Amino acid sequence: MRASHGIDGISVRADDESLIADAGLLLPMTLAGRLGLAELFDQKITAGAHPADKCLTVIASALAGGDCIDDLNALRAGQTEVVLGHRAVAASTVGTFLRSMTTGQARQLDAVGRVLLGRARELGAIEDTGAFVVDIDATLVETYGLAKQGARAVMRTGRRGYHPILAVAAGTGDVLHAKLRRGRSNDATGAPRFVTETFSRVRAAGIAAGLVLRADSGFYLAEVLTACAKAGAAFSIGARMQSRMRTAITGLQESAWTPLPYFEPGAAVTELGWLVFDRDHTGGPIRAGNGRWVRLIVRRTPTPPGLRDAAQHALFPTYDYHPFITDQPGDAVELDRFHRAHAEVELAIRDLKDGLGLNHLPSKSFAANHAWLVLQTIAHNLARWTARLGRIAATARQTVKTLRRRYLTVPARLVHHARRTMLRLPAAWPWATQWLSALQRLRALPGPAG
Repeated sequence: MRASHGIDGISVRADDESLIADAGLLLPMTLAGRLGLAELFDQKITAGAHPADKCLTVIASALAGGDCIDDLNALRAGQTEVVLGHRAVAASTVGTFLRSMTTGQARQLDAVGRVLLGRARELGAIEDTGAFVVDIDATLVETYGLAKQGARAVMRTGRRGYHPILAVAAGTGDVLHAKLRRGRSNDATGAPRFVTETFSRVRAAGIAAGLVLRADSGFYLAEVLTACAKAGAAFSIGARMQSRMRTAITGLQESAWTPLPYFEPGAAVTELGWLVFDRDHTGGPIRAGNGRWVRLIVRRTPTPPGLRDAAQHALFPTYDYHPFITDQPGDAVELDRFHRAHAEVELAIRDLKDGLGLNHLPSKSFAANHAWLVLQTIAHNLARWTARLGRIAATARQTVKTLRRRYLTVPARLVHHARRTMLRLPAAWPWATQWLSALQRLRALPGPAG
């Protein structure tokens, strides 16, 4: 084996005070300035002194790859603070700040996110042409031990953790709203109110396009449909398979099914008129007039070959059924394709967990963990808006990890010459041209009005 004498001979000293490890943070922090994010934190948050510096430190750390409170201290190395535009607060101070928050103070961060959506739309980061589709979903943030408030009980999955609910803009991955819930909460816990709050935030942002809610069967509730009706929003929601629904579906003639272009051969789709929420959980009738006629779209797929003998399946075909309800116009094939696109909400959740700091919630305090959740969503949106407005995103679904590797964690040296401050990036950095163009575009954006 060849010895790496050249590497062994390198002398190392940690004493250069002009270096910056994550100089690319200048891009999202420039946009944060144009959005007036620091002023919003100071106006809305009443917990402790200088809340803007503390909240922005969490956001900058998340963008740089930090996923716990201790990682915040990396921003205090060298001259990194210069590209942040704010004071990099020590991790211990931020931890105390988060733990001091009450539930009401943690919810003040929701008000910051609400205003940010409107300001981002004004800058052109959010478009509202055509229908504005909102995907909602819940996810599990697993925890370990018994010290965390709201996460001590074992869930039906056999794990402990929190069960936050999120609303995401389809196509862009922008997080419109997020709320932390106890681990034992099911998907539908607080869903009607969450839907109403999300629609309110979208309208407050100035988005005038028609709204469409997409969700899985966990949000199959009469109250969710009522929330959609009050907001004038259409819906496409997975339906829970009940015995009378299965009987109606399996009783259809073969001619009622339309072949579906799908990755599983033999898939087909059909449509029924259906009266929802006119029965209780046992199938018995409930209060008259409580039901609602909707379009019930059903996709069927052959039972996987591994579960049934192939020859037997040919004689006695069996299918898996995937129903959903909607009030949108269009044919069943197109509506099924539209509903299946709800799965893209998982990409935003994956980005929050793998690309930012939502893979865990760091505090024993429920309010502190809610604040951490909202700050991660703000960091997520800031990254996406930076890429969009700076025109450095190859696709609308580009991950935070890709943006970080190419544009955020580029090292630099801070130099002073002729009374000017200069940031010197490495020569031959593969994405230097795009980085400089993005900075120019972001600096050309107007600041917040008023």
